[in-house]
Amino acid sequence: MTAVVEPPVARLAALPGVSTASRVAAQAERARATGRVLPVVPALAGLLPDTGLRRGSTVAVHGGTSLLLALLAAPTASGSWAAVVGMPSLGIAAAAEYGVDVSRLALVPRPGAELPAVLAALLDGVDLVAVQAETLQPAVARRLSARARHRGAVLLSSGAWPGADVELSCRRFPWTGPAAGYGHLQSRRVQVRSHGRGAAARPLAAELHLPAPDGTVTPATPAPTRQEATA
Repeated sequence: MTAVVEPPVARLAALPGVSTASRVAAQAERARATGRVLPVVPALAGLLPDTGLRRGSTVAVHGGTSLLLALLAAPTASGSWAAVVGMPSLGIAAAAEYGVDVSRLALVPRPGAELPAVLAALLDGVDLVAVQAETLQPAVARRLSARARHRGAVLLSSGAWPGADVELSCRRFPWTGPAAGYGHLQSRRVQVRSHGRGAAARPLAAELHLPAPDGTVTPATPAPTRQEATA
């Protein structure tokens, strides 16, 4: 029988720089979905081996924060809690524009030397934890992936992560919108490539609007594009 571990509410509440709704850990535990896969927006589903974010997995995201925020949108909108660690420049307004339910988003912008402890505590009580972790030693990173696997959380890394289950890379093309030197940015076309281990070993690629003119993430063609990625 697996023991049930209560979320470390006191430990989370004491973390420096946390900005979130009250009692995030306790609510995250109650809101934890019963399935093993957290949803993603349909345009990204075909790039993931389980058509979503499998609990316990580590996903490395390369190429900016837009793709990372797009991955957080559907889970938070469906009731999951997320945390973003070590990204002081990430804005709440930008997250909301990509569809993230910011009332279910915890921010720890500058964890400093406490980064491993902060991540470990959040993985105990939050569904998704996104981190900018350039300073983590590989051995520490692997221990945190093991903790995510044990707790059933999803660990999203902005940048490389040793032994990631899935790696998503985003190649960005110029924005559309401004004409004659003025106007609003409306849409950006990107190519997202996916590869990884196990079920994610077969490379996949898709061209998307990230964001589309309405702020959502949509395929760049009428139907989703899935193809084998080339070197």
